[in-house]
Amino acid sequence: MPWIVGVSGASGTPYAAAVLRALLAAGESVDLVVSRASRLTLLDETGISFRDAHWREDLGEWLGRGADGKPGTFQADLTAVRYWNAGDLAAGPSSGSYRTKGMLIVPASTAAVAGVALGLSKDLLQRAASVNLKERRPLVVAVRETPLNGQTLRHLVTLDDFGAVVVPTSPAFYAGATHIQDLVDFVAGRVLDAAGVGHRLYRRWEGDLGGAST
Repeated sequence: MPWIVGVSGASGTPYAAAVLRALLAAGESVDLVVSRASRLTLLDETGISFRDAHWREDLGEWLGRGADGKPGTFQADLTAVRYWNAGDLAAGPSSGSYRTKGMLIVPASTAAVAGVALGLSKDLLQRAASVNLKERRPLVVAVRETPLNGQTLRHLVTLDDFGAVVVPTSPAFYAGATHIQDLVDFVAGRVLDAAGVGHRLYRRWEGDLGGAST
């Protein structure tokens, strides 16, 4: 069974890339949904145009880039990835009978948060999230916005009440980050921790002060 990964239009496409690489490295299958708004963000942040007809080629280029934008930094086997168009409301993930392990929305824009919290299901990303909630499957929402207004905070509380896990895209520094990729990987690792997927993206806290400096 796959994990659904929904990529919304918030800034933070390197977070999504890190999560996708780690899922594939862990031997997981992925159902990918890329929203229309996220394509604009991806183009702005990486210069990559994500095209339906060439999604595998474009995804390979995207996942190959480091958080600093350098191409060819990583390699990922895309064999276990299935892509669904965000406008396809007849797609597999739109139905509760389509079996999945759960869903990760990374990054999650405030618009995506609101749509899921209100049950709007205006595209496949929102519909798949609603399905995972009603089927009591894991839903991890990596919200990327600052500051947060009261309306968004209420939507996040609603998602928490529904059983979702809200993961702010807030990197920590106790893991000894020396590069922007380390900060991105920490957030990606926390998203995977919330989903229960094993990884080695960051150094875990073990109670030893001063570990970050070494």
